[in-house]
Amino acid sequence: MSGLTPECPLTPSQRMALARRADRPNVSDYVTGLFSDFFEQRGDRLDREDPSILGGVALFHGRPVTVIGHRKGHDLGESIRCNFGMPGPQGYRKALRLMEQAEKFGRPLITFIDTPGAYPGLEAEAQGQGAAIAANLAVMSRLTVPTLTVVTGEGGSGGALALGVSDRILMLENATYAVLSPEGFATILWKDSSRAEEACSLMRLTAHDLADLGIADEVVPEPIGGAQANPTAIFLALDDALQRHLLQLGQLSTRTLVAQRYRKYRTVGTTQRRKT
Repeated sequence: MSGLTPECPLTPSQRMALARRADRPNVSDYVTGLFSDFFEQRGDRLDREDPSILGGVALFHGRPVTVIGHRKGHDLGESIRCNFGMPGPQGYRKALRLMEQAEKFGRPLITFIDTPGAYPGLEAEAQGQGAAIAANLAVMSRLTVPTLTVVTGEGGSGGALALGVSDRILMLENATYAVLSPEGFATILWKDSSRAEEACSLMRLTAHDLADLGIADEVVPEPIGGAQANPTAIFLALDDALQRHLLQLGQLSTRTLVAQRYRKYRTVGTTQRRKT
């Protein structure tokens, strides 16, 4: 891919291409690289296990935390098994169960976003996709434990937001976060999905755009060529960032923590652009 030097910054469409790469580290890699003693928990206690959401309890520098993330595959077989990172309602209900468990036991919640969106199939809608996502938004917004979200790849639509109502949002440098895909944007606006590259520039979906708008709280630099070029460097950078933000959030009272989160999301779309 061209444009992979500091002297020639990447375009939004190039960053989107990197965010979608199958060899980019996924949530399983981050669990291995950042945490110890991970204990996966499965099932939504209503229907079935949805492998497109990975969740469980782990230790982060000796501290128990709850970890939840969208799971994509590195190859075709794994991608099919994980439905290409598009959860159904079962996955979001599993995530909800883990969020409520984190609240009960006072564990910080760390989520990893990497999805083109929730699965839009008829079956998912019939089984309560919208209600499952709405429940996650409501519960996550009122948790009294510190919450951190890392957007590691593609953050798409409500399927991403269901894991993203956090106190702090960190984005990898080449990650994206948007209300829908560029292809969907181009199709709706121009009736022409081939204009997706143009849509990328208009949507302001890159990590730097979202930091400028006050939505992302920190942009984590990536190696030249993307996170897959040196995953260890990404793990080290994220380890430092997560420690810093957890320390800061841990110094706040429960009332202040929830009040700050409320203000953060009430002002989305109304905040002034940050000065650079």
